[in-house]
Amino acid sequence: MTTEDAQAAAGTAEGQGPVEIDPEMARHLENKREELFEKFGIPDEFPPEVLEEAKERTQDVQAEIEDEVDERRDLREMTTWTTDPIDAQDFDDAISIEEREDEIVLWVHIADVTHYVNPDTKMWEQAVERGNTVYLPAYTVHMLPPVLAETVCSLVPNEDRLAHTVEMHLDKENLGYEEINIYKSVIRSDARLTYTEAERLLDEPETAEDVLEDQSVDLAEKTERVWELADRMHEQRKEEGSLVLNPARDRAHTIIEECMLKANKAVTHELMWNRGVEAMYRVHPQPSPDEWDEALVEIQELDGVSIPGDAWDDPRKAVNATLEQAPGRQLDKIQWAVMKVMPRAKYMNDPFGGHHALNFEIYGHFTSPIRRLSDLINHWIVYTNDVPEDLVALCDRASDRQKDAEQCEREYKNFLQEVGLDPSAVNNRGIEVVENPDDGDEDEDADADTADAAVEE
Repeated sequence: MTTEDAQAAAGTAEGQGPVEIDPEMARHLENKREELFEKFGIPDEFPPEVLEEAKERTQDVQAEIEDEVDERRDLREMTTWTTDPIDAQDFDDAISIEEREDEIVLWVHIADVTHYVNPDTKMWEQAVERGNTVYLPAYTVHMLPPVLAETVCSLVPNEDRLAHTVEMHLDKENLGYEEINIYKSVIRSDARLTYTEAERLLDEPETAEDVLEDQSVDLAEKTERVWELADRMHEQRKEEGSLVLNPARDRAHTIIEECMLKANKAVTHELMWNRGVEAMYRVHPQPSPDEWDEALVEIQELDGVSIPGDAWDDPRKAVNATLEQAPGRQLDKIQWAVMKVMPRAKYMNDPFGGHHALNFEIYGHFTSPIRRLSDLINHWIVYTNDVPEDLVALCDRASDRQKDAEQCEREYKNFLQEVGLDPSAVNNRGIEVVENPDDGDEDEDADADTADAAVEE
């Protein structure tokens, strides 16, 4: 690494290295986690029979994939790649794109988790019990045995993998769906990009071979195409009234967020309009007019903040416009004013009411079956065209477990602050236990991802 590269890396989470704590602090954190897991009924360990089942299902991977090829669409020759944070644990989604004369075709490939986890397995029972993966700073409680995400459900480069693909043909002018196809596939990812590498490809496409080693410049061109599409989709969502609480996200993050939103929306539209089946839809009620007024007045009274006069008619657009113009020191307060009046989103077997924050008439989750029960069940419904008899109970279960997970995360972050640790630093950089930790300042910018809890993938 050159001196310039080292200096650049020093400003990133990976460049700064882990947060150092001593063994006594490590014990404090462990005790607090155990206390919270008991309080919220979060199982931290998998039963031995579940781990054994997972291990058995991850044997002879390539042989099983070869047996499946003839029954699936073979997309292994298509340029495909993943983009994730450098410390990502799940590589369960990948994208491909092709721009044609009269359309843009976007493929979102999701690891085919239900090929390995179905209602007859013990892993499915565990997924129902847990409801979702719980992400605490520097500590994760998985919904499914991690071995799945590390092997058969990890879309790593240069390995054949089973996937569930959402193929979207988009109108070049308005980006509407011209055609939606959802099918089982076999893919072969060409590269695993970190957000930093994706940003570098966008800034310096001529360096593609340096970033990707043996990859061609084709991926740099594809990354540019998908960024252009994602940027248009993002701006279109804002114009149509989607709430965007995080206005300063980087391009790589925007690419993945917009592509996953587009795929989730496509799947649930297919289920509702073309198949007419129940599913685990994501419903987000809107605040009352008085609640929105309360939030807007609180925002307007902040020092240095002014809501544009032409935006008051639509509170979501008013918030978007204000966030783009407000001083950086007030962003957290604006986000909090909105979050306080936002009702909780929930899973329902009927999309009635839509998703207020996203301003989607119909919405649901499909793109993260390794970490969310809702996505796992929607994969099963798409594949079998059959709805579990206890779907309403499953919706309630997923909603309740998500609430518990969020409260657990909130209380753990508060505890970290109480003992003098910055939750964002711990979350972004991890922890290392050492005998004599440095006493350096760990203050970092808050992790703004949490502000988008209402505007979700």
